[in-house]
Amino acid sequence: MVIVYVLQGTKRRYVGITNNLERRLREHASSSHSEKLIGPHHPLYTEKTESHAEARVREKFLKSGQGRDYLKQKFPDT
Repeated sequence: MVIVYVLQGTKRRYVGITNNLERRLREHASSSHSEKLIGPHHPLYTEKTESHAEARVREKFLKSGQGRDYLKQKFPDT
């Protein structure tokens, strides 16, 4: 199982994929680079997929214009 996730920061959203969400969130939290790019952040959305290839397709969609619009509609107040 591979997870597609979206972090909501004060500056922007971050979309990524991982096979261990807890570990990846810890890595983001401890990284000054993440803090610079997106500011303080929290998980906004997660989606489980069966394969890395499927997760990569979904990640690419969420990073596209249509994907950003999808997230804006799903989470209008963020």
